[in-house]
Amino acid sequence: MEPVLTVFTPAYNRAHTIGRTYESLKGQGCKDFVWLIIDDGSTDHTEDLVRKWQREDCGFEIRYVYKENGGMHTAHNTAYENIDTELNTCIDSDDCMADGAVEKILRKWEEVRDCGYAGIIGLDADMDGRIIGNVFPGGMSETTLAGYYASGGSGDKKLVYRTDIIQRYPPYPVFEEEKYVALGYKYRLIDQDYKLAVLNETLVNVDYQADGSSATMWRQYVKNPRGFAFWRKVCMQYPESGKRLIIDCIHYVSDSIMSQNKKFIAESPRKLLTVISIPFGAVLYCITIYRGREV
Repeated sequence: MEPVLTVFTPAYNRAHTIGRTYESLKGQGCKDFVWLIIDDGSTDHTEDLVRKWQREDCGFEIRYVYKENGGMHTAHNTAYENIDTELNTCIDSDDCMADGAVEKILRKWEEVRDCGYAGIIGLDADMDGRIIGNVFPGGMSETTLAGYYASGGSGDKKLVYRTDIIQRYPPYPVFEEEKYVALGYKYRLIDQDYKLAVLNETLVNVDYQADGSSATMWRQYVKNPRGFAFWRKVCMQYPESGKRLIIDCIHYVSDSIMSQNKKFIAESPRKLLTVISIPFGAVLYCITIYRGREV
């Protein structure tokens, strides 16, 4: 029987951490999955490690795809082009699949497969098992990702999507000489059409690295202004809340100044609010330049 789930892992010079990701997958009681590694141009010995693991009897198929370095979003694009299972989920190369997570995902999917969901949303925890942000409120059986945060939810959550649905939406755009577009782009589009089934269980244990994108966000703002401006426009089209709309508009102004885009008002989906946000965006631009150099 063909596996139902692909666990995909974008990797860039993570030979020193991806081994524990592998061990966590080997430790799953249910092996009904494929592990797809998207090597985003690593220059360490990531490929050697993966080739060695492919020769081992680990109980699941390991696939390896190498691409030129382009950033996390381009690795996701490549992953979606190479997934052929019903479900998929991403686990980063410095994280671990929680004990029993594959079985929990597949059991939940059996319950909700015919309910029209885009997939499943579960919990992330740190390496000591502490939940990141909030658990889902009791009685919540379905939500969108944006709707969860708009209602007061917090913390990263683990997303498991139907492959046919996530492949139906546009790929992440690529901006020349930039390597960051928010992964939330595709998720926000899917939110407009589908809900996710809630699974109040830990699916992944995460370990935020000092050189990861979360830890270097100010620098990311400086290096990838067009990618961030693109994401802010999407958020302004489909806002989580009124407060979040204002924040996104201010960031859009800052990103547009950073990228020297003189047409940013004409290109904005919220032109009046963009004009009002210009002084605040200019201040944020100055802060971003200062903080981006600090990191």
